[in-house]
Formats: sequence, C-alpha cells, structure tokens
Amino acid sequence: MKQFKTLKLVLGAFLISCSILNVSAQKKNIIFLFADDAGYHDFGFQGSKTFPTPNLDNLASEGMVFNEAYTTDSVCGPSRAGLLTGMYQQRYGIEENNVPGYMSDSSKLLGDEMGLPLGINTVADYLNPLGYKSIVLGKWHLGNADRYHPLNRGFDEFYGFRGGARSFWPLSLKAALDRPEDRMEKGFGLFEEPKKYLTDAIADEACDFMERHKEDPFFMYVSFNAVHSPLEATDEDLAKIKGLTGNRKKLAAMTLALDRACGTILKKLKALGLEENTLIVFSNDNGGPDGTETSNYPLSGCKSNFLEGGIRVPFIMKLPGVIKRKTEYKKAISMLDMVPTFVNIAGGNASELKGLDGVDLMPFITKKNNNAPHERLFWKIENRGVVREGDWKLLRYPDRPAELYNIAEDITENNDLALKHPEKVREMYKTLFNWEAELERPLWQLKRIYEVNAVKRIDEKRNPVLDK
Repeated sequence: MKQFKTLKLVLGAFLISCSILNVSAQKKNIIFLFADDAGYHDFGFQGSKTFPTPNLDNLASEGMVFNEAYTTDSVCGPSRAGLLTGMYQQRYGIEENNVPGYMSDSSKLLGDEMGLPLGINTVADYLNPLGYKSIVLGKWHLGNADRYHPLNRGFDEFYGFRGGARSFWPLSLKAALDRPEDRMEKGFGLFEEPKKYLTDAIADEACDFMERHKEDPFFMYVSFNAVHSPLEATDEDLAKIKGLTGNRKKLAAMTLALDRACGTILKKLKALGLEENTLIVFSNDNGGPDGTETSNYPLSGCKSNFLEGGIRVPFIMKLPGVIKRKTEYKKAISMLDMVPTFVNIAGGNASELKGLDGVDLMPFITKKNNNAPHERLFWKIENRGVVREGDWKLLRYPDRPAELYNIAEDITENNDLALKHPEKVREMYKTLFNWEAELERPLWQLKRIYEVNAVKRIDEKRNPVLDK
C-alpha cells in the first residue's frame, strides 16, 4: 500500500510537471493594435491631460512603454509595408502612398497596379507554417486590386477596407460607387457596411475571431482607421470630452472610441483565459497630421515629414512573465522589428529569413543584450533622406543644406549642428547615400506638388504644440 501511495505521488508530480511544461510550451498569441494618424502626445500614458485613454493607460502600466519607437515612413501606406514585411519598403520600390487620383502621370504603375509587390512575404506568410491563424481587421492600404488582397498575402481572414481612409459611418451607395476600395469587406468580395460606428465594429469582429480561434495560436493585426480623417465621432463620445472645442474635441472623442475598442478586445482576451499567453503591442502608423489638430508634443514636425513628430510614435508592449510591468525602454526601435520579434515568439527562427532589416526585440528588452537594437535607422521619400546613428540624426533636403541634430540633447530639432560638425555631416551623408544604393527605384510617385507641400510643412511645424 505504501509503495502504491508513493507511486501515486510520483505520478501526480509527473502529471503536474507535464502540465506546467505544456503551458509553457504553448505558442503565444499575438495582437497588434495599430492606430492611424494619432498625435504622439494624444494619449494619457503619453502625458495628455485632455484625451482620456483609460484602457491604453492601463495596458501601459501592465507592460513596457518605448520612448523612441519609429515607423519606417511618415505616411500610412509605406509605413504599413515596412511593418508587415520587416524590410525597408524602399528595397522593393514603395516610397509613397498608393492613392488613386493623387499619382503622377509619369508613375510606372497607376490605379490597380499599385500594391505590395507579390514576391515580398508578409508576417502572415511566416506565421502560417508555424500553425497560426491570422486576420487583418480594418485598414489595409497595401493595394486595392484582388491580387493584393490580404487573403492573397498570407492572411486567413479579413474584415476591413482595402483603401487608406473612409467614413466611420456606413457609406452611401454613391460613396461606395465612387470609391469602391473604401467598402467594408468580410473575407473576399463580401461587401457589407457596418451597423455601428466603425471603430466599435472592428473591435466586435476581433472578439469574434478570438472566440472562434481560442484553441489555436493566432495573430491579429487590428489596423484601426481611427483617428485618421474624416473627423467623425458619436454624440455620446463627444459629450464625454470636456474643455475642448472644434476639431480638437472631435479628435479626442475619436481617440476615446479607439481606447474603448482596445479595451473591448483586451477584456475579451482576458475572459477567454488567454491574457497570460498573449503578446500585445500598441502603436501608431506615423506622426499626427497638421490638418486634424493633433499634438505631437514635445516633438517638432508632423505626418509627411521626417522630423521626430512625423516618425516617432507611441509604443507599448506587454507579455506577462517576460516583459516587466511599469517599465520603459529608452533605446531606438523600429516597426521593422515586429516581424522578427513575432516570428521568434511564435517558435520560428527569424535569423533564417532572408532580407529582413528588423531585429528580434526580446533579447534587448529583457536585458539579455544591453546593446542598442540598431546601429543605424534610415528613412527616404524622393530626394529627402534621413539617417539616425546613435544620438546623431542627419536630414537631407532638396531645397536647403543638410541638417544635423543631437536628438538626446535637442528633441525639438531646433539646434542645427551641421556647421559645427562638418566631418560628421559628410560621414553620415555618405552612409545614407550608400544605403540608398541598395534600394529599388520607386514603383509609383505622387504628383510633385504633394512633395513640395510636405517640404513646406517642415518649416511650418518646427515648434511643438502641447494643446489647443
């Protein structure tokens, strides 16, 4: 009898051990919450006192906030290309947004020809062989034609629209006919407009996806179109915003809806018992634009230019048991890093993937590697180019001499050091030029006037704006 009891105890311990190993061996779910055109400062966890974002603030307190997170571009489409491929999008010919009607007549590709080149893999292509179910929710903006559709780019499911911006309310028949890429689509070719405010509808679909795939490892790319124009908010959300007026109030109400949608998704994740086994990331596609009264404080610049306010974005990462709560990471990271980070978290080996420019962030943020993730980061649109190397940042323009800033000492980029450090300018200029020699020619370009206007905004947006 004693031997039997001993055997039972040993067997029980073995089963408990196996159970623990099974839990630890479970593949991590991955949720990427992506805002659109939000201001750097326009969240509570970023310091805003007028934009209530309780759910995202809570997420920030439960994870790590990154102080120097960068997109690969200062506009929507190219930024998304870099994010989803882990490669500088200029390597395969994407520098500009693909917006029908805005393109130069001399562009190589127009209309339905514009999209993420078919020979380039997405993160979903890498996660699918690892057993992951994947979905795009919301804005796609990487090609309107069927061949560029998310279901043809590695993703299993899609609920969203193919274009770059649309109303938050159901489209009229005329609007749908005028801009078919803005129609809400479920799967492939099943078009149906949402029955509620779009930000909330996207959250509901995300919850449905998690419910259906709670037994599978999954990747959700929740690509909200909030808070991109048009500025449209519900009366209920507007009523909750105090002390603001005009567009600033509308923007705050839209941000409140975005925060609520993120909260809906995170509450569902917890209710399903998946929170402890899920990597959650929140960020934004580029700096806040000048036309919607966003605040990129304390940064200069805005969407469409390469000052910090155009390319530095809010960023949160949470992974229970791996990433410490209420921590900050102060070295520069890039959206390029998402693909290798996600692949390795999923049990793959990103080092075997050819051509990636990003790195797996986990060794860096868990202090297994105390070096900076990147020696250099680059940006480019047409004749404008930027290289950041340590604290130094060089900006090259078509209409003026290059500028040089020490970002650690001059975050507003108002103290040009180019004349004091001409050797550094020459060195970094050459580094930028050598990087550009590796790139593909742009597949398409906007009309010239849009680039002229983007350069003008560099001068107009030099002074950071806290609030309005």
